[in-house]
Formats: sequence, structure tokens, C-alpha cells
Amino acid sequence: MSDTHSPSSSPSIVFIMADDMGYGDLGCYGATKILTPHMDRLASEGIRFTDAHSSAAVCTPSRYSVLTGRYCWRSRLEKWVLWGFEPPLIEPQRLTMASMLKRQGYATAAIGKWHLGLGWTTTDGALPTADGRNVDYRIPVRGGPLQLGFDTCLCITGSLDMAPYCFIEDDHTLGIPAVDKDPYLPQQREGLMVPDWRDDLVDVRFTERAVAFIDQHAEQRPSQPFFLYLTPSAPHRPCVPPGFMEGASEAGERGDLVALVDWMVGQIDDALARHDLQERTLVIVTSDNGARLTNYDGRDYGHRSNGDLRGQKADIWDGGHREPFIARWPGRIAPGTVTDQLTCLSDLMATCADILGVDLPADAGQDSYSFLHALTGAPASGPVRDALVHHSGDGMFSLRKGRWKLIRGFGSGGFSEPKHAEPVPGGPLGQLYDMESDWQETGNAWLEHPTAVEELSHLLDEVQSQGFSRPGARP
Repeated sequence: MSDTHSPSSSPSIVFIMADDMGYGDLGCYGATKILTPHMDRLASEGIRFTDAHSSAAVCTPSRYSVLTGRYCWRSRLEKWVLWGFEPPLIEPQRLTMASMLKRQGYATAAIGKWHLGLGWTTTDGALPTADGRNVDYRIPVRGGPLQLGFDTCLCITGSLDMAPYCFIEDDHTLGIPAVDKDPYLPQQREGLMVPDWRDDLVDVRFTERAVAFIDQHAEQRPSQPFFLYLTPSAPHRPCVPPGFMEGASEAGERGDLVALVDWMVGQIDDALARHDLQERTLVIVTSDNGARLTNYDGRDYGHRSNGDLRGQKADIWDGGHREPFIARWPGRIAPGTVTDQLTCLSDLMATCADILGVDLPADAGQDSYSFLHALTGAPASGPVRDALVHHSGDGMFSLRKGRWKLIRGFGSGGFSEPKHAEPVPGGPLGQLYDMESDWQETGNAWLEHPTAVEELSHLLDEVQSQGFSRPGARP
């Protein structure tokens, strides 16, 4: 990897990725029941994307793609997500966003939900049980953030509904999970917690650590750029807002947690301003996949978490993976910009390499394309990417190219009904939507446009079989 930038001339990068925050959850994307002034201000001071997507409609695979620039279905995880005690998903030799930036002189920190697997040691030599009761929590974990390019981390292993209920600092748990989780909140799974565990204060703790990282770095190494990978557990269930955020929205507890994410963004921005770092920092705020349609109590409170998109988290329809995506970089991104460029969270890796003027190795970032010209408004010879593969929770594939979106299969492939359906004799063999005239995916145009079906089917086969999509890459 070539190096053309000195660390002192490189921007710091703050990447904030919420858990299950939908396209319609922010005020700048049309929400009225939830106030998000900090994220709305970032959008007004920078750029808002209207056609940005996670690489998958559930969280583990989308996080894998953010950090590796590679579609996760190329890994051992072909559908759904990891659980709290599964082994590391990212191969130790694979270049990640963090290790790439570290090679370019960055300080790196991972704070928040990890959900990419860890190497646990058990008391009986067997694999960890689903509840983790045979794990020896005194022994450091392996294969986590520290082995993948991060200097430090404060994390939870998976979602806030997964054991163990404890923080992991660098390579060890903070305290020993030794008591049964109490109480079990909606959706939470059986397992152990540390005695003083508070579900409602997890993201508050993450915010405090992230602010402390910025403060300490600015005071001790002011000329060194940093990469802060901040991944809140909110607004994912069990939806337990801290006391100071209760009733912050008109959309139930889940809405309060979207407001909590906004508060976190404000705290981080205040820390940057306190050290005069805003002008030298690229801040990105997005989400790992689409939102649930309702609060855990089954009510939507008149709020459309995915806007007018069809579907929800885990679905192959755009409600499952089209994300709010805003970025601010003073002096490089024009304020109040809106772009409809098709982009993917996996593109972050190539974009950061482009910012630094370095070349990605052929065996890294195989599905990552730079969207730097979309950020800055620089002239470009074409779109960010020609095509994008979508992937549902249950492993259904889709390919988007230009106006067309082809889906291999029927139904949502995720949580929405019907999840799967059989083709009708003489009918279409999948779904095809014209995303220019039918972005809500209501009219299947498969039979009317056989040429588009053939072209997209062939391209999807090619991307799946060759092991990469970025020109010049290799498996």
C-alpha cells in the first residue's frame, strides 16, 4: 500500500453507525415524531445521501462489510447474524478499515456494539454454550478489535439482547459475568451479567468513552489523526432509554432511543468543537440496516421508521437496507448538499483510501468503491458504482443497476410477510422493479422486461462467482 500523505495532513474520521435506525427516523429524512436536531444540523452543514445502502439487511454482515469492504456472504456467514459466543468472523490476515488507517499513522478506537465474533476460552474445553455459562471470563478474548487494527476498544459482544451482559475493554471483560440476567427485557436471551449491569446506560457509557478518547487524544497527540468507530446499541430492542431520554420522542421507547443516538452525535460534535477539531474531521452518521416497523409493543405511534420504503429490517426490499447517511467535512463538502448517488457502506474503505491517496491491495476491499467525488462534488467520469448486490436476513439476493432492481425469489426474505412465496406457473421467476418510477417496489415488472432480467441475472452470477466486484481486485 503506497503512502502519499503525511499523518498531520490527513483528516480525522468519526464513523457513527446506529443499530436498526431506519431511513425515516431522522428529521432531515422526514420524521416528525422524533426530533433529531444534531443529525439534522450535520446534514445542513454537509451532505445527505438518498440512495445509500448497507450491504445486508441485518447487522453482523453489514458490519463485516464496513470494516473489510467486502460482501459478507463471501465469508462463512451466508445468512442472518452471529450470536454472542461465536468465533471471530473477520479473518486475522484480512486488511480492515482500522488496520489500513493505522498503517497511515492513525490512532484507532472501536467503541460500541461489536457483533463480529470473539475467541472465548471455556472451562471444559468445549465450544461455548449459547448462554456462555461454560466460558472462563478471566481469560482474555482473542480475534477482536485489537487484532484487527484498533488500538483500543470498549464494546459489547453483540446486540443488547445477547449475553454476556458486560463490557469488554480491549481484550477482557470489565468484571466477571456471574449472576443470571435480571430482569430479562423484551427479546433478551438467557445468560449471565456482571452484578452492576444497566441496559439503559450502555450507550451513555459508550458516549463517555468516545468523548474521553477525543479529549485525551487532542491533549496528548494533537497532530495525529484518529479513526473513531462508534457503534451505539440503540435503537435496537430491548428499547430501554435512560431516564433523561424517556419521553424524548412521540414514537414510544424506540423513538426515544433514536433521540438518544442524536444526543450521542451532539456529544461527539461538542467534543470536536471543544478542541477545534471540526474543521479537520470527516464525520459520518448512518445505520447498519433498516428499522423495525414498530416499537416492541407492536405500535408505530404514527411514525414511519423506514419512511415510505417497502419492508423493514432483514427484508430484501429497500426498507431493509436503504440507510440514512449524512457526512460533514468542512471545506471539502459543500453545506446543504443532497446526492442520489448509489452507494454502499462497504464503500467506506475505498473512500478513505482515496482520501489518503493510497491504493487498496488487490486482495482487500473487493467490493468497495470510492464515493469521494460524491462527497466533495468533484468531477467524475461516472457514478460511484455501476451495480450493488443486496442481501436479506434469510439469504435472498438482489442486484441493483441503474433504474432496475432484480430480486431472486419471492417475498421479503426477512421479517415481513410473505417471507417466501412460490412462483406461479407461467408467471415471473423473481421480482423486478423500476426504481425510478416504482421506488416503493409495488409492481413486479419481470415479465415485461426480459432483457433487463437477463442482463441483471448474468451480472449477479458474475459477482457471486468471481469473488470480487471492484475492478482490479481479486478474491
